[in-house]
Amino acid sequence: MTKGSGSGDDPAEVPAWPAHMERRRWPREPAVRKDHQGGKSPVLVPSRFSTNDLPPVEQFQSWRAHMAPLVDVHLPDGVSEADGFAAEQIGWHLGDLLVVQQRTPGFSYTRSLAMLRSSPIDHWNVGLFRSGRAWTEVDRRVMEAGPGEIFFRSLGYPYRGRTTEAATVLLFMPFELLADDASTLEIANNSVLSGSLADLLVNYINGMEANLGNITVEEVPRVVRTIRDMVVACVAAVRPNPAVAQPKMGVMERAHRYIHVNLHSADLTPEKICRELGISRTRLYQLFEPSGGVLNYIRRRRLLQAYADLSDPTNNRPIGEIAEAAGFEVAANFTRAFSHEFGASPREIRRAAAAERPIVPATPSERNMGATIGDWLKAIQG
Repeated sequence: MTKGSGSGDDPAEVPAWPAHMERRRWPREPAVRKDHQGGKSPVLVPSRFSTNDLPPVEQFQSWRAHMAPLVDVHLPDGVSEADGFAAEQIGWHLGDLLVVQQRTPGFSYTRSLAMLRSSPIDHWNVGLFRSGRAWTEVDRRVMEAGPGEIFFRSLGYPYRGRTTEAATVLLFMPFELLADDASTLEIANNSVLSGSLADLLVNYINGMEANLGNITVEEVPRVVRTIRDMVVACVAAVRPNPAVAQPKMGVMERAHRYIHVNLHSADLTPEKICRELGISRTRLYQLFEPSGGVLNYIRRRRLLQAYADLSDPTNNRPIGEIAEAAGFEVAANFTRAFSHEFGASPREIRRAAAAERPIVPATPSERNMGATIGDWLKAIQG
């Protein structure tokens, strides 16, 4: 269902969205049920962005600043900033998954290679259109998506495009969440997902969106795992065009990929990463500054892997062996770092997993989300 073949340098022209189309609030306004009271953690608290309370002449620049860490945006030809730009986003942070409900007028967008060189963002992006239509070009190949269709894209590659007035549900997942399937996913970059598996994913997103105000902290990991597995299954069913070569990936994705593959190597040092990527230490530290530095990022990824191992009731490896794989030669240091990161000791996590009563670590929704889409995305980078 991918449309377009890259004829010309500009994305396909966007037809005007029919004026008779009904403009509604969110079709699935999350409502909090009363049956989640007592005994369960509070429901998720969303982050919000809106230009509606600003003077019309200031609305587009506010939207542009909000989106700047992700894409550079522009108004369509013939549209003035004085015309106003009523846009809104509601962001729900579900652990390693960011769900964004978005409604905007038409605009164009560009994520350039120059932006990728300095951007810490290399997430996977899945989007479901409720209304409107968009055309997105990657390496001179244009993908068209419209109402009821779901697209898949990597933010680790440059792209550009334009959209009509639209309402969408956007899912953002950090590279690490799908890293084991990266080679499969990259082949399907900038595709419209189709078939029975895609229909099931659409139905799941519909149900999840309708219940965003009801999902508890304990339920978040299961929701994320389900979305992850469904996305991988859908993308694996996409038949790639062997004649289309992928453009050069961003340095952040290259760094994340290298760290993922070599996570448990004793030789995983900033110096080795710089040599492999061909960048300076200063550049490497700039890329990982949002994560507290590259060493802190590696340490957290190793602790997260240890948490996953200890949370698996079928994993019987001794805690000392898991600690050593995480780079800790002294068990006490591992316990101290693990407890600080997750609020529970390694033994407590293993006992809870055996009893099928998992302990849920602090979620990104408990952090300060900041003012831009970039801040929201940083919260799910780990």
